[in-house]
Amino acid sequence: MNLFSEIRGLVLDALAQMQSEGALPEGLSFDNVAVEPPRDAAHGDMATNAAMVLAKPAKMKPRDIADALAVKLAADDRITSAEVAGPGFLNLRLAATVWQGVLARVLEMGTDYGRSTMGQGQKVNVEYVSANPTGPLHVGHTRGAVFGDALASLLAYSGHDVTREYYINDGGAQVDVLARSAYERYREANGLSPEIAEGLYPGDYLIPIGEALKEKYGDSLIDKPENEWLEDLRNFATDAMMDLIRADLKALGVEMDVFFSEKSLYGTGRIEAALQSLTDKGLIYEGVLEPPKGKKPEDWEPREQTLFKSTEHGDDVDRPVKKSDGAWTYFAPDIAYHYDKVSRGFDALIDVFGADHGGYVKRMKAAVSALSDGKVPLDIKLTQLVKLWKNGEPFKMSKRAGNFVTLRDVVDQVGPDVTRFVMLTRKNDAPLDFDFDKVLEQSRENPVFYVQYAHARVMSVLRRAAEAGIAADDATLVGADLGKIDHTSELAVAKKLAEWPRLIEIAARTNEPHRVAFYLYELAGDFHALWNKGNEETQLRFIQDGDVATSQSKIALARAVSVVISAGLGILGVTPAQEMR
Repeated sequence: MNLFSEIRGLVLDALAQMQSEGALPEGLSFDNVAVEPPRDAAHGDMATNAAMVLAKPAKMKPRDIADALAVKLAADDRITSAEVAGPGFLNLRLAATVWQGVLARVLEMGTDYGRSTMGQGQKVNVEYVSANPTGPLHVGHTRGAVFGDALASLLAYSGHDVTREYYINDGGAQVDVLARSAYERYREANGLSPEIAEGLYPGDYLIPIGEALKEKYGDSLIDKPENEWLEDLRNFATDAMMDLIRADLKALGVEMDVFFSEKSLYGTGRIEAALQSLTDKGLIYEGVLEPPKGKKPEDWEPREQTLFKSTEHGDDVDRPVKKSDGAWTYFAPDIAYHYDKVSRGFDALIDVFGADHGGYVKRMKAAVSALSDGKVPLDIKLTQLVKLWKNGEPFKMSKRAGNFVTLRDVVDQVGPDVTRFVMLTRKNDAPLDFDFDKVLEQSRENPVFYVQYAHARVMSVLRRAAEAGIAADDATLVGADLGKIDHTSELAVAKKLAEWPRLIEIAARTNEPHRVAFYLYELAGDFHALWNKGNEETQLRFIQDGDVATSQSKIALARAVSVVISAGLGILGVTPAQEMR
């Protein structure tokens, strides 16, 4: 249960009662009435804007509404004070029993505390990574993989039916380049010098593929014309690269539900069917685009071609889908792919793109809007660049990859848990500095350590309780006398725990999993502050010598913290630490 929603329900009941008594006019909409944490915690526990948003439609002064509402709310046992501030905001303070009740709820529900039905089973497709199958995943893909995976988990936790999907770009010219690059490694495996011409992929990761090709073909392809081996090597190399990519994703803890091949769209009528859908809606025509200002995009040509009226769905210019020579543009199969998604019955689509795809956002949104008649929203999340540092210097590129740092380079250095958490310590559209030295530091400045240390500290409390013969299983802790949790510092932790369900709904509504990482850091901060106060004030220590009942109540608070941290780390795909070494 979301405590903020619960108190909002109390506010709405009070407003309805005011209407029945004639203190408010009938027919008012309460949709915009909110209950939120106040901007300044010193002002109270929660604040409502009810008087502010109802004043104009009610033709009343906000202060008059607030004063009357305060009287109603103060009559409830959960509210210890309701004070009007400024022009009509209402600040509320809640009884300690409310916060103690939150602890009981956490212990009763476990990691399901905060789980929401907000999504109502809505089917959501989250497409992420979708790297060209031409080499191992690099650090930019890593950020997109972590962000997309955490977002998918967040949406599932908030009640959505989520499909994780990877779009294999195996239908373009880049896979021909891959085949030619693999052929040179095949020649090398046969004792010849590879000719890695400009434009081919130089990475050492193709050496094993060359050796596998030799094992399959011997030297039978040597000196054969390209047209006799290109298709076979393209399929062989693409499959091998996808095996490598799947292994990279697994090392990061990412598992997809669907791998969709771009190649499956060609020669099957699926591109034609998607464009026919747009044609039937009057959105495809033959025309000549005006030359764009500034740098000309590669798909522009000054001659008649087949165009999509993307401007009718929010784009800046209409977009070509077929060139004058009859070949499809890059955009055409992307339209067909999203047509397939819409046809599969998804209620919402989310695409996670790298920052270099920013120019693709409007046209893709226009396509989905047109294909679904505006019924299926598409949210495109861009992940900005990651800058890697080590020993105070930029981290060098990987020889194995040829020209970039790979996902495996990062995971091998710091492990998947640290990699995932750090990738979520900034909002997706903000650049991220990843310093290999700092992410392994044991300090407050390292958010991964700071959160994990909080969880590990709780585990140490539970171990000490067992050593002292104090029962500290969840069933026992739920029945502890939580009325003993009454110190300001203890209640501060309980109040932060109360924010978790609300935070989940906000993060899921905005598709922003970084909010979970930020919240966990704040919760860890409140817990560490309480721990440190216990070093000075013995009554705040979690284990009270000779007092089992009080110990259990305080351990219950610590255990509730570990439950929520565990739930949050689960969403981020990070394993909670049992102890810190």
